[in-house]
Amino acid sequence: MKRILLAAVLAAAVCSAASAQKFEGLAQTPPMGWSSWNKFACDINEKVIKEVADALVKSGLRDAGYVYLNLDDCWHGERDSLGFIQADPVKFPSGIKALADYVHARGLKLGIYSDAGRKTCGGRPGSFGHEYQDALQYARWGVDYLKYDWCESEDINPVGAYNLMRDALRAAGRPILFSMCEWGTSKPWTWAAETAHQWRTTGDIYNCFDCVDQHPGWAAYGVLQILDMQEGLRKYAGPGHWNDPDMLEVGNGQSESEDRAHFTMWCMLAAPLILGNDVRDMSRQTSDILLNREVIAIDQDTLGIQGLKFKAEDGLEFWFKPLAGGDWAFCILNRTTEAKTYTIDWQQFNLYDDVARRFTDFDSKTYAVRDLWERRDDGDTRKPRTVTVQGHDVKLFKLRIEN
Repeated sequence: MKRILLAAVLAAAVCSAASAQKFEGLAQTPPMGWSSWNKFACDINEKVIKEVADALVKSGLRDAGYVYLNLDDCWHGERDSLGFIQADPVKFPSGIKALADYVHARGLKLGIYSDAGRKTCGGRPGSFGHEYQDALQYARWGVDYLKYDWCESEDINPVGAYNLMRDALRAAGRPILFSMCEWGTSKPWTWAAETAHQWRTTGDIYNCFDCVDQHPGWAAYGVLQILDMQEGLRKYAGPGHWNDPDMLEVGNGQSESEDRAHFTMWCMLAAPLILGNDVRDMSRQTSDILLNREVIAIDQDTLGIQGLKFKAEDGLEFWFKPLAGGDWAFCILNRTTEAKTYTIDWQQFNLYDDVARRFTDFDSKTYAVRDLWERRDDGDTRKPRTVTVQGHDVKLFKLRIEN
């Protein structure tokens, strides 16, 4: 009888999903939260996740917008006799539903992880062949976010695989943010706007500012390498569908200036801000970076347009990001390890952004200048200014239109 009921439920789900789309209204600004992978990898358990939930609240991170608490790989146990996935009974003895209730009670949302292939990257059961069952299970548990990876995916078509899980989530009935982690191999930015709320544009990030971690057949990339891979992608992102350059490594051992630059550039990219550090034990420097609401506001700007690199000169890059109301964010990134002094002549930065369809018009408009890391007003754009940018660091300004 149970198997007959299961078959009926799945058949009904498949029929209802024949013309399904992703849940609309989610991720109108880039999602913000925390994920277990960068710090803990497979070494996660119920106690750690509950402590992280409490720390997100106590630290002020939740109130700053980091609301998704995401279990990454290795939470899985086995499938039951009907094929429904279960949590690892040793790591999560209370089960995922109880954990979701704990997280929700603290004003947070629970994310979970699976894989379109036969196994996850950590060797746990993948969702291949069980997509509708897994989506139903996540909905029953109260999950709010699904990261869907791409290991053990030989001979699987990515468009079909990700659309299948999208339809399964829709049929399950609970609004779940769908995060594709296909590593950019099939150029998902060209096709996935109707499928997911965000898609990875690269392979995994590596905890390094400027290097590549090379392995046989694959590589992980430092901050600058991933930043360079975003070239040409900005026109594909926007409210409800974001380019994802992977999770943040802020607070995981890079220098303070590198952490600040990393965080700033992800905000300029309108990237999802998914923390990867141990938020239970943050330094003051890390906390100050992650909780700078003026910088977060650049990422979360409602216009939802990714920044553009205008030019590069002597190791410096100059970026603009159009903001709502006619404002701009302006960033200078120092890719070198030496301090650089530069005189900003605003008249040299007259540009037209073909995505925002807007000119900067420094020759006819005046903008008030706000230094977002120094947290101070800094005159306006009528006169040049000279700044010094430390090695592997940034200067970040908000330009507020005055006339």
